[in-house]
Amino acid sequence: MTTKDKIKKFVKKEIVLTVAIILTIITCFFIPIDKEYLKYFDYSTLSCLFCMLAVVAGLKSTNIFEVISKKMIRLFHSRTTVIAALVFGTFFFDMIVANDMSLITFLPLTYIVLHTTKNDKYLAITFILQTIAANMGGMITPYGNPQNLYLYSYYNIATFEFFGILLTQSLMVLVLLGLCCSFIKNEPLQLENAENKPVVKGKLCVYILLFTMVILSIFRVVPYIITLITVVLAILIMDIKRFKEVDYALIATFCVFFVFSGNMARIPIIKETISQIVVSNTLIAGIISCQFISNVPTAIFLSKFTGNYRELLVSVNVGSLGIIISSLASLITLKEFLKHQPKRFWNYMCCYTLINTSFLIVLLLITML
Repeated sequence: MTTKDKIKKFVKKEIVLTVAIILTIITCFFIPIDKEYLKYFDYSTLSCLFCMLAVVAGLKSTNIFEVISKKMIRLFHSRTTVIAALVFGTFFFDMIVANDMSLITFLPLTYIVLHTTKNDKYLAITFILQTIAANMGGMITPYGNPQNLYLYSYYNIATFEFFGILLTQSLMVLVLLGLCCSFIKNEPLQLENAENKPVVKGKLCVYILLFTMVILSIFRVVPYIITLITVVLAILIMDIKRFKEVDYALIATFCVFFVFSGNMARIPIIKETISQIVVSNTLIAGIISCQFISNVPTAIFLSKFTGNYRELLVSVNVGSLGIIISSLASLITLKEFLKHQPKRFWNYMCCYTLINTSFLIVLLLITML
């Protein structure tokens, strides 16, 4: 295979990363590389992302996801109830861990459930609803989303007040997700392959311990450096092949978007435009900013211009909806989807944008009312 063919194959397989690299290179002409670039990266997030990807790959190798998927199918019986369980499971799990970790855990399970029952055509809509659930599920807690954790600390918001700021929007998302699931045609589910694969119990115990350690790192109970070292050493000793299954392109995509978002926030005309808007309307400014530089950079950037933390908090959570760049966690879903259905990129993007924008409009109207 020639170099040209390899480049074409890479671009076709990693279209999101390719576009992100091109956009980031363009911003580098406006903001030359300097020491500030090192401050763009959230090293804790990148470390936890790598560890979770490696650990989930290990969990998959123990066949535990197949066992759970079969139990879910037998418990819920039908397509609508199984998809609803996966979507709401993602929503409530996000209250315990961050949104990206919730998706990394649930998406592989979703694929196995739908694939083994020959319901692959419902993969896109289920993934999209799970992404909304992941982005919205953690918005009422200080630790559910990275932007929440930052604003909770930056403004020293009272805990009980924090829970109440986005409670109405959170309840409305639950209703909307329920309505969306109810429109999915309901039919009994049957396992296409009833073969029972044995669970590798020894490995499963180790990976559960590692998974727990990653969760504790997300909560900052265990330093992320210690978790990173432990996970790497454990897999090196026990299951080195799992490193090949880590989606390094996804990690690279996050890194590139960190640079893109950081540069966008430093381009004078963009900074001045957003500054003018945020003075008069923090809510709209935050939502618009999320569509260009995503939610976490928006939270950090706009916090320097306003003391209206209530509207800013709403904007960076509700603003996670909309186009796919508005939330970096959305890239996890897109990457997982393209892994299984690479030819449906544009179909997925159109469907994702339509549904997310509809959710955004509804929540914005409720917030303004």
